[in-house]
Amino acid sequence: MDHDIHAFLESALVLIKQVGEIVRENISKEKTVDLKESRVDFVTETDKEVEGILINGLKSIYPNHRFIGEESTNESNKVKLTEDPTWIIDPVDGTMNFVHSNPCVGISVGLYINKEPKLGIVYLPVFDYLFTAIENEGAFLNGNKIQVSQVKAFSDALIFIEGGSSRDPEKVQCMVDNFRTVLNEAHGFRSSGSAVYNITMVAKGAADCYIEFGCHAWDMAAGATIIKEAGGVIMDPSGQPFDLMSRRLICASSEELAKEICSKIKQNYPKRDDA
Repeated sequence: MDHDIHAFLESALVLIKQVGEIVRENISKEKTVDLKESRVDFVTETDKEVEGILINGLKSIYPNHRFIGEESTNESNKVKLTEDPTWIIDPVDGTMNFVHSNPCVGISVGLYINKEPKLGIVYLPVFDYLFTAIENEGAFLNGNKIQVSQVKAFSDALIFIEGGSSRDPEKVQCMVDNFRTVLNEAHGFRSSGSAVYNITMVAKGAADCYIEFGCHAWDMAAGATIIKEAGGVIMDPSGQPFDLMSRRLICASSEELAKEICSKIKQNYPKRDDA
């Protein structure tokens, strides 16, 4: 079956611009917060509203497509990626930031077909940064083509690394060790609190690498297309091929940089999204 990816992109952009206004309007307002898996993992009414608009809007146009959304995924509705066209949505990536009125928040919409990334859209509404990418057509920021940096050495790289929302002692110790490694070896490091912000900054050449253990499929789905189309690489932090369901990623400006970092960091294996 032929799929009109450009039509899919245009349909999604209409909705993304609509929900971007909602995020912008609410980021500085008082929020209602519900806890999820830990005291630092939660959801707001805006997350739920934005996801509902995106999924219902796309479903009304493409009723035969499938959907994976952060807030609609739970124990009774587990993540299942099939060959069918599947929209994978994070309505407000960086919810901790959103709760604290920090502008590093993003809306992420990725489309997978035959379990492969075909389309990625990330909108950072406070900055009005709209990243788009279609397989084999390049990556763009507000309509202008972007590409990763030329950095290939750990010692020259600006690294994004996140602690994540798990407070499991083993995970915490792994991250402490990795923060120390990055601090000692990299040119510099940052933690924005948003996976899609980090991925898009690497894609536009404003950072050179991003590492995280514990992110989810909806954090990575759109970014996987954007980083590839910007000339970067995305893989498992072990150096193996990228697995959307693994909750593990490293993306970088070059394969040389990614593999050097993979060889020096400690590994952590969260429960898979499809487990």
